[in-house]
Amino acid sequence: MTGAAKRGGLSADGQGGTVLLGADATFDTAFAMLVDLVADGDVVVLSGAGLSTESGIPDYRGETGRRRPADPMTYQTFVGSEAARRRYWARSHLGWRHVARAAPNSGHRAVAELQRRGVVAGIITQNVDGLHQAAGARDVIELHGSLDRVLCLGCGRRTSRETLDERLHAANPGWEAEATVINPDGDAALDDDRIDSFTTVPCLDCGGVLKPDVIFFGENVPRPRVDDCYALTERAGTLLVLGSSLTVMSGYRFVRRAAERSIPVAIVNHGPTRGDAEALLTLDAPLGATLTALLRELGPH
Repeated sequence: MTGAAKRGGLSADGQGGTVLLGADATFDTAFAMLVDLVADGDVVVLSGAGLSTESGIPDYRGETGRRRPADPMTYQTFVGSEAARRRYWARSHLGWRHVARAAPNSGHRAVAELQRRGVVAGIITQNVDGLHQAAGARDVIELHGSLDRVLCLGCGRRTSRETLDERLHAANPGWEAEATVINPDGDAALDDDRIDSFTTVPCLDCGGVLKPDVIFFGENVPRPRVDDCYALTERAGTLLVLGSSLTVMSGYRFVRRAAERSIPVAIVNHGPTRGDAEALLTLDAPLGATLTALLRELGPH
């Protein structure tokens, strides 16, 4: 798509959209191609934080991401410092409530409906918010884990985040704080004095360190999970990327694998992505409206 021109078109809700598909392409032409690709079936969805912004969860690198400082917790810092763990759990104790209250948007519901119709063969999500499943999607591969589970680094036991939330409330009676910024991983910005007064809790079984069951920066996705994603990608008729800039290799590698296998890649995202060069078509358009329009074009089922 070198030298491709950008042309505005009408997206599903009348807002402007952009397509990168060659000098004479229009938004409508690219959207029609997307409809045809999806109608052929065997679509594997790879979703990112941009799909959840319409549910009120900010993304990492899109418009909401650019408006806040980036200060992610790394795995090495978390396991190596009790103070860092206190900082994480204090901030997450507050920010997780925002993610837990979020509801699926029209984009999540459209993906679930496409799966129900049998045209989506699999879903890989980089998100940790559980909104695909809340919308009715099945067998979602959570590449980076999920915030609604907690993992003990000592004995490996997994427990629910709701249970931990109750324990943290009990361990911190009267603790109150107000978040100024909520991050997509449920992390909230807090003043240092509120962090210093927070009490963490250990695993009930072994007394070990508790960690959210998500992949931190600097931590590797378990190899079996990666292999499952590769296998799903290699069986795809189309790889459909939704709301991901593909900046990190964790998701981008599946776009590369699809391109190596000559599997069409279609991307719907706000802004450019790392995978544009490998994509058959790229739509810069609102996710919920575009996916809703895609369902409408496919007709009743």
